[in-house]
This record gives sequence, structure tokens and C-alpha cells, in this order.
Amino acid sequence: MADNARAKRLADLIREVVAQKLQRGIKDPRLGSHVTITDTRVTGDLREATVFYTVYGDDEERAAAAAGLESAKGVLRSAVGAAAGVKFTPTLTFVADALPDTARTIEDLLDKARQSDEKVREVSAGAKYAGDADPYRKPDEDDETDDTAE
Repeated sequence: MADNARAKRLADLIREVVAQKLQRGIKDPRLGSHVTITDTRVTGDLREATVFYTVYGDDEERAAAAAGLESAKGVLRSAVGAAAGVKFTPTLTFVADALPDTARTIEDLLDKARQSDEKVREVSAGAKYAGDADPYRKPDEDDETDDTAE
């Protein structure tokens, strides 16, 4: 079992090597400049690596990029093995990152909250207090007793 620092270093190396190889070494048109490697995770035994990626485009381009990554898996693993210098080169698994979808969902929720806040602001623009402006009771001057008169 490898320590976490070694697994993190290997994951960082895999991310860099795969990104550089996709940018310069793979000539597949499905893997153009719209594929971005976002994260890499390696298991504790350094045998398997999960590479997270995003694709900017529609569903058809995402499917094409997934097929391109699957076909280039062997070349990418060879490049990782040459760069890493480890006894066993980890197997690569490519997973589409849900980050853009999650960010879009959060943005939609924030827009709804802004609209709701704006409606509340419009309704409360001419509103007045239901009672007095200061709802707290204050002691009357007559109720106060002077303790120094004893």
C-alpha cells in the first residue's frame, strides 16, 4: 500500500502527461482542444487511475470525445508509464466530470433566489411597520425609582 503523498504525486503526473499528450500527441479529431482534464485520482495500491474530463459542446461531441479517449487509452497509458517510471503502470479509466452540469444547476438556483429576492424587495418597497417603528418597550420616567433617596 502506497502512502497518500505518493498517490497524489502520481495522480498529478498522470493529469499532466495525459493533458499534454492530448494536446500535442494524439491526432484524433474527436479529441480536439475542447477536451479538458479536470482531475485525476489514483487508488492506494497505485494500480488504477481515474481521469476526469470535461468536453465543451453538445451531447454528440461528448459522446465522440468519450469514444476518442477510449480508443487512445493504450497510447496514453504508455506515455504515463514512460513518464512515471513505476513498476506497474496504472490502468486508466476516463470519467466525464459532472462539474459543468453541477455548476449550471447551482447558477439556475441562484438565479431563482435572485428573482425571489427581487419580488420581496418590490413588495416591501412601500411597506410600513405594523405597529410602532420601535417595538421594544421603554421604561417610563415615572416608573423609575430613585434608590439614592433612602
